[in-house]
Amino acid sequence: MSAVDLVIVGGGINGAGIAQCAAAAGYSVTLLEKGVIAGQTSANSSKLIHGGLRYLETGQLALVRQSLAERRALLKLAPSLVNPIPFYIPVYEDSRRSSIAIRAGLSLYSMLSNFDSLGQFKSIPSVHWAKIKGLKLDGLKALYQYWDAQTDDKRLTESVVKNARSMGAYVLEHAKCIQIEHQKRHCVVRYECQGQQHEVEALAVVNAAGPWVNDVLNCVTPVVSPVPIEWVQGSHLLLDIAANDGILYLESCFDKRVVFVMPWNGKTLIGTTEVVLDEMTGRPTPTESEVDYLLGIYSHYFPSMGDVDSLKSRILETFCGVRVLPKQQGNAFDRPRDTLQQTSSSHPHLLTLYGGKLTTYRTTAVEVLGWLESHIGSRNALADFNQLQLD
Repeated sequence: MSAVDLVIVGGGINGAGIAQCAAAAGYSVTLLEKGVIAGQTSANSSKLIHGGLRYLETGQLALVRQSLAERRALLKLAPSLVNPIPFYIPVYEDSRRSSIAIRAGLSLYSMLSNFDSLGQFKSIPSVHWAKIKGLKLDGLKALYQYWDAQTDDKRLTESVVKNARSMGAYVLEHAKCIQIEHQKRHCVVRYECQGQQHEVEALAVVNAAGPWVNDVLNCVTPVVSPVPIEWVQGSHLLLDIAANDGILYLESCFDKRVVFVMPWNGKTLIGTTEVVLDEMTGRPTPTESEVDYLLGIYSHYFPSMGDVDSLKSRILETFCGVRVLPKQQGNAFDRPRDTLQQTSSSHPHLLTLYGGKLTTYRTTAVEVLGWLESHIGSRNALADFNQLQLD
């Protein structure tokens, strides 16, 4: 039986980031992914590295500040993968959020970014409004432009894993965890790969399985109680419509949510929804109501592009990401987006992650490293995690 410091279950962006951070700190790391790296949620996000402007409405200032700091770091560490992009917020006569509210939010957003180079925003003069091709001008009162960043989420995750491997992390795809036996001084992790069963002894285990996080906990012996969760599906549509040069931040005409209309590979990407799923079975797909919802919003703001029925013929691709949120009252839109780290006195060698954001995966990794150091001690570092370049 092989032995390592850390086994990570789950090869999405959080598992990848933890593997990179722990390997840089000198730990021996094995990462198990039951499918392929970034094969699920981490390839199906809105593909944004952003502070989360809308989180200001629910008072999540600490999360926004943290996200903006990570945006700044990733622009420096991964310049070929994370790119600045302008965002536009139109304000209409019937908008729920007034021009004053939008300006106040953008001012706070700028302050929380420490007034970095992307912290600037401006009001676009009306003579330039028509430059956003197809945008409804009837009733438009103001148009604001600010900055955030866009990425290829799958490529970013793969790059993080590549970097972790370069520092000695052992990363296995198509390796399904089937048992985590929690013992007094360590865990024995058993997994299936290429039709054979294997086991590895680990001083610590991190469960970063995303939507399947509680499935992994069901493999733990002795039994451990999982946190009640909900699966929240976010769907996106890629339309065969030439993209504008920036991202539109649009208030839904159906509810208080916001959606993005984004350029993606020269076409127009719309997303996202937030639908609570009753169960996780197979690969998630958009529901008919989600498609109608997104196309309804797009048609409302871009009426010259066609109605909902005609736009359906222009759908090139759909994809869904599923995020995990602790079970609470209220709709998914208003829930906190902080990552929850769960440990227990009965299972001290096991840490479970619930939730998480693409933008803040490095912060999550550093927090997990702190737990690892306190739990099994430090190692001789190989590299400074905060200086690791990605390509």
